[in-house]
Amino acid sequence: MAPPTPPDFLNRLKRIKVPSALHLKVQNATLRYGLMSLAAMALMGGVWGLWQWRSLYAGMPELPATEELWAARREGAIEFIDRKGNTLDIRGPRYGRATDISKLPKFVPQAFIASEDKRFYEHDGADEAAIARAVLSNTRAGETVSGASTITQQLIKLLVLDPGQTMRRKAQEMHLARKLEKRLKKDEILNLYLNRVYFGAGLYGIDAASRYYFGKAPEQLSLEEAALLAALPQAPSRLNLRTNLDGARERQAYVLKEMRDLGFVTKAQEEAARDAAITIVPQPTYSAELGYALDAAAERIKTMLPQVPGDLVVTVTIDPAVQEAVQKRLSERMAKDGAGAGAGQVAAVIIENTGRVIALVGGREYVKSEFNRVTQAKRQPGSSFKPFVFAAALEDGYGPYDVFDDEPTNIGNWRPTNYDGGYLGPMTMSEALTRSTNTIAARLAQETSEERVIAVAREFGIQSDMKPLPSIALGSQEVTLWEITRAFGTFQTGGLRLDATLIEKVEDTRGRVYWLREDIEQTRVYPQDLAADMNAMMTRVVNDGIGTGQKARISGWTVAGKTGTSQDWRDAWFVGFTSAYVGGVWVGNDDDKPMKRVTGGGLPSDLWSDMMEIAHKGRVPQPLFGSESGLRISAAAEERITFYRGLAQSFESAARLSPKIASAGDEAQQ
Repeated sequence: MAPPTPPDFLNRLKRIKVPSALHLKVQNATLRYGLMSLAAMALMGGVWGLWQWRSLYAGMPELPATEELWAARREGAIEFIDRKGNTLDIRGPRYGRATDISKLPKFVPQAFIASEDKRFYEHDGADEAAIARAVLSNTRAGETVSGASTITQQLIKLLVLDPGQTMRRKAQEMHLARKLEKRLKKDEILNLYLNRVYFGAGLYGIDAASRYYFGKAPEQLSLEEAALLAALPQAPSRLNLRTNLDGARERQAYVLKEMRDLGFVTKAQEEAARDAAITIVPQPTYSAELGYALDAAAERIKTMLPQVPGDLVVTVTIDPAVQEAVQKRLSERMAKDGAGAGAGQVAAVIIENTGRVIALVGGREYVKSEFNRVTQAKRQPGSSFKPFVFAAALEDGYGPYDVFDDEPTNIGNWRPTNYDGGYLGPMTMSEALTRSTNTIAARLAQETSEERVIAVAREFGIQSDMKPLPSIALGSQEVTLWEITRAFGTFQTGGLRLDATLIEKVEDTRGRVYWLREDIEQTRVYPQDLAADMNAMMTRVVNDGIGTGQKARISGWTVAGKTGTSQDWRDAWFVGFTSAYVGGVWVGNDDDKPMKRVTGGGLPSDLWSDMMEIAHKGRVPQPLFGSESGLRISAAAEERITFYRGLAQSFESAARLSPKIASAGDEAQQ
């Protein structure tokens, strides 16, 4: 049995109020609406936060791959240097060579840390303490006087983001800076910064600034110079050392003080560096006349590389001393002799027997006309094309002392005539080339065929379009001076094609080599014995008393070559070679106006001699392959031919003398 319930408990139970069903419904609804409101507020907060995140980071660029950071946002630039490493010209910004901070004096990177980012080795890419100080400084000043960007942030701004100063860009800058700090070590970031930071005056990287202002590599900088360079990134244009050295030195004093406060230098070192004299080297100047060669090299690079790096360093084959002397000499001669001869322009090129171009003159003045008359101008070569006709004939079985008649000749409707309008009768192939006899050259082209002549010229290096017309024998079809000079190099080398080049090496500022010229085995395109015969004949052009190119002689060296004059004296050429160099000279007018009877044996041969004297200066003369036979083989036979020719001209008919002439020709061939 259960114990009885106490009376007081029953009384308390009666006083308890049980909520009604309606009341419970109201309470439940209130709770539900409260929870819904909280959820809505949380959702709105999340949406607002997402919107804020998207407004700051949406569309933010990806951090480039580490390898791409070096090349990111570079303008196209080329530094041209010679084979000794001397800078010849810089086109575009000057980026400088890659610098390794491990090889720099310690005070160099320390100066930039003191100037730009004192807590560089402590923060994670963004420095909140520096940001707080900057906010305070800017608030007090009422304007932006401090940006608080770390070195890492400056790199991001330089290589990835636009230069704006919005809150959004700043947030992205900090975010990407922290990502970069997770990827690279501190010294790697500092190294990249020193190689990419802008110093004003078109200078990027400490190597460029050091050489431009102080004429030395950054490894050779003094403390005062390092502190002065570290002063520039804050205001690179305003603190240009050539225009505002005093302003830069004020900033230098600040950098030195900060270096002392950080323990990088002593007070004595600070004071000594602050008071040290600063020498700014003269601004580098480059020869404008190198423009022809450098333009040609730049165009060639576009065809050599599928993708051209933005920081090219191109080593060219040009010898600056020879180039300058040749350009000066040709300009002087053209001003003196060209004007009187009605010749307004000149072009010239000199190529080593290795194929390296050591001088290229594309015109009288690059600053007045950038048109390159060596590589771009196509002109009629006249008789300077004849060696390819004779080379084809030799290859088809003819010999230098085969005898032909210089007489009126008809080839279809075309009747070639000689320069003087006369005819000399019987002569050997060798004499025909020496005298530049048109009738015999035209006949040889017919004997061997125009197609064969074109094929030989192409094998030697002429690439211009040529048609198999009879007049090709007399050089009626246009070529460039570059092509024909290079092609003559095949004779010089004994039948090996001369691969002419202006470029020795193509690399970038880090030393990555994209192309390197190597002395590879040359391709034989013509028999060596026939090349010797050709050289012998072309030696006579210059050295024989009847040759058209006698003005092309140079002291101590054997010269072979060929003159050329186009119709109405519009073009005059001499192309020739020694054992050391092959060279070509053209004179004429850009508007194709005729000159005053200027022939290849006149002004061009004279100019060729002048420029080759310069190129050969200081070199020991060496014999020219095959040339020695040009003045001694069957000289007696040729004399007999000349004698009989004189007799024939004194009689009404030379028919009865033909057996003796043929006999002399037979002796010559033996």
